[in-house]
Amino acid sequence: MAAPIPTTGLAEALELLSHPYVGEDLGLADCPVILVELTPADLAQRPPAALADLVKSTPAVLAVAAPHELAAADAPKLVELCEPFDIVLAPGELSVPLAVPAEEIDQIAVAAIASPAAAMSLVQLLRLSEGRSTADGLVAESLAYSTLQAGPQFQAWLASQPTRLVPDNPEPAVLAERDGSTLRLTLNRPDRHNAFSAEMRDGLVEQLRAAWADPSLDGIVLDAAGPTFCSGGDLAEFGTTPDPGTAHRVRSVRSAAFWLDRLAAKTRVIVRGACVGAGVELPAYAHDVAAHPDTTFRLPEVAMGLVPGAGGTVSIARRIGRQRLNYFALTNTEIDATTALSWGLIDRINPR
Repeated sequence: MAAPIPTTGLAEALELLSHPYVGEDLGLADCPVILVELTPADLAQRPPAALADLVKSTPAVLAVAAPHELAAADAPKLVELCEPFDIVLAPGELSVPLAVPAEEIDQIAVAAIASPAAAMSLVQLLRLSEGRSTADGLVAESLAYSTLQAGPQFQAWLASQPTRLVPDNPEPAVLAERDGSTLRLTLNRPDRHNAFSAEMRDGLVEQLRAAWADPSLDGIVLDAAGPTFCSGGDLAEFGTTPDPGTAHRVRSVRSAAFWLDRLAAKTRVIVRGACVGAGVELPAYAHDVAAHPDTTFRLPEVAMGLVPGAGGTVSIARRIGRQRLNYFALTNTEIDATTALSWGLIDRINPR
């Protein structure tokens, strides 16, 4: 294991989380993760009334491990007991909703050590946004993202990157084609693997706003030119906004996520190749996401000292659940189309 993780039983965890200094002790620790290991005896009683509030108020990643053996009758109790936690771990032979393999705790610890502020902010943000409106979730996400942009982890990552020039794009970054009552929008920066630039964001927002105002439009298809749907935010533009406050203002008024959510019922997205960052977050708003078998999905932001910032803490959480999203984003894990389908991140695999 990369770092010692505080590991405790449920009763001990309740006592620990009730301590008035636990926030400082865990939130400022080198590895802000605590693992609670459940036993069959824990499932024989009702979940402690204080558990949800204590977990929600603790500034650390709180993981819970299922017992190695589980009676069928105890499965509903286990789900109820695990619900407040940020990540659920289970042995491979157990089928537990939203759980990830127990051995992934090492990878979670590595991520939390590398980017403790981002790890803590991610779990706090997802707790806060759960059950709230899209608008509320997007504001909370943008505030967290903006704050972390000024933090040491992101600044160190940014300094380690080579200088990139933003190339001129002779064609529109988003192509629009109307066919009857259907609008096809195509991300059109194939030479840049459709990196999500400010120009692409603005072009997408412009088209989606017009679509919202057009009652004759029945369907929207979003796809991409070239073999890659979207490689995430354009790294040539990272760190170019004057300050985090300005970045938050721009995200608040130029949000493709906001408009995709409003048009979700009539939007279909076709993805292939690499879907990274925004390339995962934005499609997740649509009511129908079809993926080519070669598609892969990844959220690298926490490894950069950030949280997902294109609306994914809302859209992906609704599709795959808060706990699985915490694991997906914290560990920078790449998943294939088959896994994405089993999680509910996409709706079907389309070989065409």
